[in-house]
Amino acid sequence: MGRAGLEAWRDGIRRVNSAPALVVGVWALTLLVAVPMAAAMRSLLARHLGRSLAANTAASGVNYDWMQEFADQAAGLGVTFKPTVIGFGAILDNLGAFLDNLDQPVVIVAAALLYVLLWVFVAGGIIDRYARDRPTHAIGFFTASGVFFFRFLRLSVLQWLVYSAVFSWLHPLLLDRFYSRLIHDINVERTAFAIRAGLYLVFGVVVAACVTVFDYAKVRAIVEDRRSMISAVVEAIRFVRRNAVAAATLFGLNFGLFLAAVGMYAVIVPPVGGTGPSMWMAFLIGQFYLVARLWVKLAFWASETALFQSQLAHVGYVNRAEPKWPESPEAEAI
Repeated sequence: MGRAGLEAWRDGIRRVNSAPALVVGVWALTLLVAVPMAAAMRSLLARHLGRSLAANTAASGVNYDWMQEFADQAAGLGVTFKPTVIGFGAILDNLGAFLDNLDQPVVIVAAALLYVLLWVFVAGGIIDRYARDRPTHAIGFFTASGVFFFRFLRLSVLQWLVYSAVFSWLHPLLLDRFYSRLIHDINVERTAFAIRAGLYLVFGVVVAACVTVFDYAKVRAIVEDRRSMISAVVEAIRFVRRNAVAAATLFGLNFGLFLAAVGMYAVIVPPVGGTGPSMWMAFLIGQFYLVARLWVKLAFWASETALFQSQLAHVGYVNRAEPKWPESPEAEAI
């Protein structure tokens, strides 16, 4: 079964590379949400800096004194600007917020919800393209996106319920109450850190299992043209249980790609500060990292689709008929 996961992973990589337009498309989708917020943040920073001496030091490096001054008077989007959002620190900041279940400003939550909603829409078209393993063109992509949008919205409600339970119940149970009991009589900091790291690992495994089940629910919904998202989730659980080794192998390989992308970015990301060419180089490296992250996300979907089809269907099979643009005589008649 581990070999099945490896073969599905290779097939998934091939499917992603055969449709580079999807990678470019989701990158543009990300910019669509990020650029307006970046422009708003730029306006806030420019208004606060003005023509002061702090403007020069802020451009050439990290001015912690000025950042503290800005944070003291910031509100809304401005509260997110801090040293940890620059360079590789942004990745660690996001990871820490995820693991510790920290609250985010309303503006960030709103932008995240919009981003998730856009992903819910394009998910149908993306997975449908990978499932058919051939070009579906614009009409096929957007038809699939429209057909599965409301189905995946219903699935998102189930996801929200599950993740709410995981983060509001399991997270404090493990990392607050259970952790406090385990370290009650421990006075060695290294041991306490190891225990907390182990609990983080347990929590991460639970989240990964939930992500995997919901991913396969999307795959089954598209390949089998399912309308009931509850049945899609139930069948996804059964599929993962029957193919646990292959699914775990596949997840591990894809997660390894994610770690490789993060590690490469950590190595090549330039130091903070600088203007002119160095600033643009840092921006380009950041965009390459963003593309790599999105490519890995699509690799998850493509390889999971490949694994499902290899076990229960066949490559390129989708139950729903592919829409065709009418021939010229038919188009004229319309």
